[in-house]
Amino acid sequence: MALPIGVIGVGNMGLALALRLLDGGHDVVVRDLRPEAQADAARAGAGVAPNPKAAARDCGLLIVVVVDAAQCDDVLFGDAGAAQALQPGQTVMLCPTIAPQDVERLAARLALIGVDCIDAPMSGGPQRARDGTMSLMVACADAVFVRHEPVLHQLSSRLFRVGERLGDGARTKLVNNLLAAVNLAAAAEAIVMAERLGLEAGLTLNVVEQSSGQSWIGSDRLRRALAGDFSPRAHTRLLAKDSTLALAAAQAAGVQPAFGALAQGLFKRACDGGFAELDDASLLTLLRGLPPPRP
Repeated sequence: MALPIGVIGVGNMGLALALRLLDGGHDVVVRDLRPEAQADAARAGAGVAPNPKAAARDCGLLIVVVVDAAQCDDVLFGDAGAAQALQPGQTVMLCPTIAPQDVERLAARLALIGVDCIDAPMSGGPQRARDGTMSLMVACADAVFVRHEPVLHQLSSRLFRVGERLGDGARTKLVNNLLAAVNLAAAAEAIVMAERLGLEAGLTLNVVEQSSGQSWIGSDRLRRALAGDFSPRAHTRLLAKDSTLALAAAQAAGVQPAFGALAQGLFKRACDGGFAELDDASLLTLLRGLPPPRP
């Protein structure tokens, strides 16, 4: 019998991932600080753990889907942290977008207790996580990849094995997310320009989607924004965080991304202006010069 899979963090992405695993017949145990998030997973058939330590006990794979490195440290090594229950032969899969050096640091601490690590940041949003079409950027030892490959393929039809060096998943994700920030900022700016030129925004977006200006994130976010839908699937603060991490990684490598810096500045401005907890589609509202919309 396959061992249960633990999922710590069942927000938008984590819940979708847990439901995907349940659909595949896996026993899933979840842990989240928010009772309502745990209740959503429980209604679908997941077990609920009282703390990360309990979620990690007896699972073959523990998937961490929290926001940042501080939360990873807390759920793994804090009070009632998962490391208190993890045993040699178990594996922790890190899905948040965090700095490569944080992946390396966390993996090194896990290695001291004989626990393997998969560096596997995600991209694509909750719907694609739910139907198994999200992207996973995976870095881990060959033997660890082989052991968990069936689960990885169930979670992602766009599974990219970026190497064995832990941290390379994070590096790949930061490259992607810096470009995503640039693309979204530019797309929102272009639609505001269209409106100021007296064009109909939705029709202009139709043209862009079939022409050289198209970007996936621009289409995905601006369709929602033009419909007035700002319910958070991807909070503005997340791309602000990710673009800041990406710039730090670039600068450490001797690169100065000019467009990336402009996009990062725009997302920081959005967060400072009250848009942090809204969907990042609300960047269009910021560039229109309007106050934050209600979700």
